[in-house]
Amino acid sequence: MTALRQETVGNLPDEVAVPSYDRSKLTVGIVHFGVGGFHRAHQAMYLDRLMNDGRAHDWAICGVGILPGDSRMRDALTAQDGLYTLVLKHPDGAREASVIGSIVEYLFAPDDPEAVVERMADPAVRIVSLTVTEGGYNIHPVTGEFDAENPAIRADLKPGAAPATVFGLVVEALRRRRARGVAPFTLMSCDNIQRNGDVARRTFTAFARLVDSGLAAWIEDAVAFPDSMVDRITPVTTDQDREALALRSGVEDAWPVVCEPFTQWVLQERFPTGRPPWEEAGVQVVADVEPYELMKLRLLNAGHQALCYFGYLSGYRYAHEAATDPAIAAFLLGYMDIEATPTLRPVPGIDLDDYKRTLIERFANPEVRDTLARLCAEASDRIPKWLLPVVREQLARGGEVTRAAAVVAGWARYAEGVDESGEPIELVDRLKERLTATARTQREHPTAFIENRDLFGDLADDRRFVEPYLRALESLHSAGARATVRELAGPGIRA
Repeated sequence: MTALRQETVGNLPDEVAVPSYDRSKLTVGIVHFGVGGFHRAHQAMYLDRLMNDGRAHDWAICGVGILPGDSRMRDALTAQDGLYTLVLKHPDGAREASVIGSIVEYLFAPDDPEAVVERMADPAVRIVSLTVTEGGYNIHPVTGEFDAENPAIRADLKPGAAPATVFGLVVEALRRRRARGVAPFTLMSCDNIQRNGDVARRTFTAFARLVDSGLAAWIEDAVAFPDSMVDRITPVTTDQDREALALRSGVEDAWPVVCEPFTQWVLQERFPTGRPPWEEAGVQVVADVEPYELMKLRLLNAGHQALCYFGYLSGYRYAHEAATDPAIAAFLLGYMDIEATPTLRPVPGIDLDDYKRTLIERFANPEVRDTLARLCAEASDRIPKWLLPVVREQLARGGEVTRAAAVVAGWARYAEGVDESGEPIELVDRLKERLTATARTQREHPTAFIENRDLFGDLADDRRFVEPYLRALESLHSAGARATVRELAGPGIRA
């Protein structure tokens, strides 16, 4: 067994790929907020590819954590000199393990916010990137406006306060660069939000406006906010994953990353101060990301929502179990074909029928073992951004919303917090208490859940949405998830 550190990399088995470059000669060019499994399976991996080819050695990553739980990542990466193992899980059971070396520093903002700000103020840093989750942009789910009354935001705005939020830290770094005559960095969102670059621009300039209107105007004029679409299913690392890595490859890694083989990154060409040559590592660099992001958000991300509630309520606990249920798979494909696809623009270089078939195959990969609980989490951030835009576009064009409405009904039933066997459901959501309290009234007041206008806007007033929603919810209560999804899947699905 080899504990993963820089000094031990050369002792790893030949089957484990390791960095071929001299990490001591790398310099930081990117600061990344939100170093979780997804960032390490994606952006950091693409940079590692370039570095192994002798490129991008001045684009190494300094990771930043801002939440209390990020201290675990700080401890794991610091002990391992920033190294970690990326394990691809193939459907046939094969594994590919490689050590990724592109992260060379990790700063935990609560320890030293000044160090984080000064790292971003360094002229060598030309990109600050973000995977702070859909809910990390502090926006109202219906209006899309920045929430200036958030207590964390108000705390950052107090005179003399040390910044604690991503907004406070980034805007202070930009203020210092402006004062010092240093060109601003590019701010690159990698979160699953439509027009994520525009969302980042609006929210960060909104915060800056609360600090200094002149600074906000400079940021709006001088800072680039490229759009991006990122895609790779990356489940939460488990103790079993750590043990399997140790047994198969002899690597002792405190926090390896496991993921599917598929990966895609589509990135808008908008980097005035430069960027790594990502296209040489397989990234699609394009002028317009929107067709790709809509495809991914409305088919893959919303498809996960179509899968997870019916799957969980049917008794499954893993995505591959639900995806191989014929009724759930047929329901999911019906949602994608009949409701989501009509809202999409043509996607250059992509066969949508093939993409949808591939999605079902990816969801059904038994080796990834992605939990339905993970996919069900934080629905109040996800469904308004991924699924409800499909509903609204379909309603506007006179299209069908039966399956999308049923997905919302599945969420509402799941939010009751008890499954069909009477077992408790651990709801993970920033609005957990409010959602559960409302959901538990819906047997007597069936539209209670969708009357939350902060989440659903005026959808509760549109009978074209309400009627299929109520049919699905009543069926979930009276017949159960399996019977409901079989009915929604259509003829030809056996009980």
